[in-house]
Amino acid sequence: MGKRNINRREFLGQASCAALGSTAFLSSVLNMGLINTLAARPHILQNSGDYKAIVCVLLAGGADTHNLLVPTNQTDYDAYALTRGNLALDKNNPAELLELGINNNGKTFGVHGGMTRVHDLFTQDKLSFISNIGTLIEPIASKSEYESNLKKLPLGMYSHSDQIMHWQTSVPQSRSAVGFGGRMADILHDMNTIPNVSMNISLDGKNRFQTGRDYNEYSISNNTDESNVGFKGLPYWWSDAGAKNDIKDGALNSMVEQQYSNIFHETIGALTKQTSESIEVFQNAFANVIPLSTEFSDTNISQDLKKMAEVISVRSKLGANRQIFFTSYGGWDHHDNVKSSQNAMLPQLSNALGEFQESLEEINMADDVITITISDFARTLTSNGTGSDHAWGGNQIIMGNAINGGRVFGDYPSLALDGNPLNVSNRGRIIPQISVDELYAELALWYGASPNDLDYILPNLCNFYSTSGCPSTLPQNYGPIGLFA
Repeated sequence: MGKRNINRREFLGQASCAALGSTAFLSSVLNMGLINTLAARPHILQNSGDYKAIVCVLLAGGADTHNLLVPTNQTDYDAYALTRGNLALDKNNPAELLELGINNNGKTFGVHGGMTRVHDLFTQDKLSFISNIGTLIEPIASKSEYESNLKKLPLGMYSHSDQIMHWQTSVPQSRSAVGFGGRMADILHDMNTIPNVSMNISLDGKNRFQTGRDYNEYSISNNTDESNVGFKGLPYWWSDAGAKNDIKDGALNSMVEQQYSNIFHETIGALTKQTSESIEVFQNAFANVIPLSTEFSDTNISQDLKKMAEVISVRSKLGANRQIFFTSYGGWDHHDNVKSSQNAMLPQLSNALGEFQESLEEINMADDVITITISDFARTLTSNGTGSDHAWGGNQIIMGNAINGGRVFGDYPSLALDGNPLNVSNRGRIIPQISVDELYAELALWYGASPNDLDYILPNLCNFYSTSGCPSTLPQNYGPIGLFA
């Protein structure tokens, strides 16, 4: 008998999910979300010049962001100083803490004294902070709820490998190989005009953030030009369990489509073909890069952001109306020497962000690019001697002309240990009150995703506030952060 290959849309039209007989296929919420998008309509650009990009900077290792953004009104600063002890920054010393000069729900704040470029961007309404954000499956309002065993907790709490994964996938109940940026590309890839050029550009190799069910990242380095954009070979993560699960899911999908081929060979071939087809396009694009007049520092993070600005400047050569960029800046696992390490590293981050924003102004794209920082987790409020250890909720940066700038989003928590309903440890581990989903949802909608897409892009979002795909009876606990006007 000859076999007849049927595509997914045909399959969905001819059979019900109950007929599949594969519990593995049915068990994945991501696959179910993808089923809902298989016949999705093409996304229509608002106009021919419509371009948007998201830039994600991973502060790998778990940055102690309680010294990134510090409360400076006297009552809250006193609690901060008492709890942090020898890790506290002196609010009377501008070299340690720069006053931001704002009042947020009765609180004032300062930024680490080495972050002068971030301070200036904040005062220019081009940068804001998101306070007490972290990975959540569902809202957890207090320590009593945390200890009740009635709330679902992220897998691998305080584990680097798990929490760094969860920030990238926003599915913390699963060790998923599919990330937020990858799912965005699955949905919105048709907004770009050259199909063999990825929407997702990585300056940090293979990563979960940009890995989708059907679309993956294209990796370059910060010294890439028209002469060296070639295929780097098989990705280093090939033995990763998440990737294996992804291939398994692909094998099950191929069974549904009656394509009985060697999935591993097929996947390798697809990666090679996709990358090879992209090389010529990138070579042509980089040949048209006009050198930037913005001066970038020689640090790796600055050079990564410089390369992103160059790619954005030749977006038309790549057929790109939408792009997502990813890089990492590692070394934040400061179990000792927190203050001295941050005195070296935070200025580098601040300078890189300032230089990048300046370059976007230079190429007239500052209104169209949003930059965020993410990290595994924050650190304990208390010192272990000269350092701090793994914790949970912390503070992150969002930057771009399109945001509501000069703000601290969310309710900055008390940093006191005693009587603090959000503190779950005598070391000072704070339950986040803004979920990663809430940040990503607003980014996705700004980027061009429909509310109908969010159930696939962010499977847990209905736990936090209502979208068009949420059950009408669902009790709502949280809401939009308000990042955009």
